[in-house]
Amino acid sequence: MIISLANAQISATFSTKGGELQRLENKETALEYLWTGDANFWGKFSPILFPIVGGLKEDTYFFEGKSYQLPRHGFARDREFEAHQISSEEVLFLLKEDEESLKVYPFKFQLGLRYRLTGNTLSCSYEVFNSGNKDLWFSIGGHPAFRIPLQSGLSYDDYYLEFNEDTQLNVHQVTNNLIEEETLPIHLVGGKLPLTHQLFYQDALVLKDLKSNQISLKSLKDKHGLDFHFDGFPFFGIWAAKDADFVCLEPWCGIADGVDHDQEFSNKEGIVRLAPGKEWSRYWEVTCF
Repeated sequence: MIISLANAQISATFSTKGGELQRLENKETALEYLWTGDANFWGKFSPILFPIVGGLKEDTYFFEGKSYQLPRHGFARDREFEAHQISSEEVLFLLKEDEESLKVYPFKFQLGLRYRLTGNTLSCSYEVFNSGNKDLWFSIGGHPAFRIPLQSGLSYDDYYLEFNEDTQLNVHQVTNNLIEEETLPIHLVGGKLPLTHQLFYQDALVLKDLKSNQISLKSLKDKHGLDFHFDGFPFFGIWAAKDADFVCLEPWCGIADGVDHDQEFSNKEGIVRLAPGKEWSRYWEVTCF
């Protein structure tokens, strides 16, 4: 089922499958900011990553002496969420454990995705509640894909990412979906990372020490772009499918297994531990201009 939100400045549409944002349009300019979801490159728009981010070593983790298998980025993005439309400008999607999820993830939980429009800004809040009687272990992250170019007549290479605090990116290499500890430095002139398709030919740029809490998509040839703001996410990924006209800005609480990880779930880097009856939340937001 498709859910729509709108105010005087922007509109957005979502699917109950994955609680996924699928369109984001500036009503004043008729510009679409989100990727088209072309399956020839990558058939998603803005999936939720839960209860893991990235891949597991051998697609397997161990918890309390038992082994479990999960696909890359977990299962929530492929599940049907329950939708609660709060108003014309706010919607809440909910997902809870069920018989199938407990086979691969032995925890009771409630996952909420709350989207809200305010002026020309869309916010996305992740709200996790531990409904069980033991600690809940999870990772979570965003994966929104933004369209490039935003205007006809421009090319991918006309755009860049601008970081509000960083002067260098220390990129961890990805090997067979696992994270290498060594880093490759990328120097940012004026905090800017020029975008090219070739930048992502070796997979995502995975960052563990990002200082910025805002990344802007801009072009010297176009006044339109976006500001992507996030707080409280210790890891970040930047990615695009090969030769596809989008860039994903991915704030993460959690990260793929390292190549030397022991596969114990409670030892997973960046994993969140939430006590019974407790709530946890993070948010990101995108402002269109």
